[in-house]
Amino acid sequence: MLTASPSKHIPVMVQEVVSGLMPHDGGIYVDGTFGQGGYSQAILMAANCQVWGIDRDPEAVKIGHEFEQKWPARFNMIKGRFGDMTQLLAERALEKVDGIALDLGVSSPQLDELDRGFSFRLDGPLDMRMEKTGLTAADLVNELSEQELADIIYEFGEERYSRRIARKIVAVRKAADITRTFELADLVRSVVPREKRDLDPATRTFQALRIKVNEELKELDNGLKASEILLKPRGRLAIVSFHSLEDRRIKNFLKDHSRFVSQPNRHAPITSQPIIPPTFLHVSRKAIRPMEEEVRANPRARSAKLRVAERTDVPFNHQGTIQ
Repeated sequence: MLTASPSKHIPVMVQEVVSGLMPHDGGIYVDGTFGQGGYSQAILMAANCQVWGIDRDPEAVKIGHEFEQKWPARFNMIKGRFGDMTQLLAERALEKVDGIALDLGVSSPQLDELDRGFSFRLDGPLDMRMEKTGLTAADLVNELSEQELADIIYEFGEERYSRRIARKIVAVRKAADITRTFELADLVRSVVPREKRDLDPATRTFQALRIKVNEELKELDNGLKASEILLKPRGRLAIVSFHSLEDRRIKNFLKDHSRFVSQPNRHAPITSQPIIPPTFLHVSRKAIRPMEEEVRANPRARSAKLRVAERTDVPFNHQGTIQ
């Protein structure tokens, strides 16, 4: 495996995440994006509890198996997606947990391994697959229509030059397939002006392709629903996001599930629609941001936002309705 240099992933806002979860002795916690185990280790050290790690990346799973040796009887590793954690845990006779931690960012090793193709700052194959299976970013770039590419780059990258980028991709690939990260990054830079000194013009396009390749927003939606099912009353959800598409989804989910349904207009006809009690309570109404010291030490933390919510005692059945 090719790497730029040895790298260790620094978990973002680890102390804030652990404080949000409030681990206690005998508790059961899920680290749904295990990575290199930063959150798992912090939780295990905070209380005499049990942690289940979940990750779709085979390299992360290998590290998880090392954790199983280091923390026997207290840590268990599962290969899979956190959006499927309800089923993954049910297969292991576990239906309720005390806390769930999710870090939605790409890990440092993923970014720094040339052959993973996540970074436009390193030249490697245009891959971006977290699970190392399925369609690659190169497949999308070389096979989708101009309109499909423009839609993906606009929707998942929030890139206002999406049509210009898609048009250029289609023109360039007529001569030969686009297969390298540098090739795509240079292509994007040739048609997108640099508007901010600290933001490479290729950033949004690479984000969009990565999200599409790995179905990240669908995974997030499934994970939020799973947390509502899995968490015990007073169980905590701590979730760190890194861009507005993710944070908006989390914010809206918690908004919709943490308050009573608004009353109808007083001039509208009276209906028998029931008022649904909330399944979550906000621990902090606003997103928590990393301290300046952390951002200086770990620049990848600068865009992070942490939201923490607590599960109420309102029952939730597996058909997705309030009991």
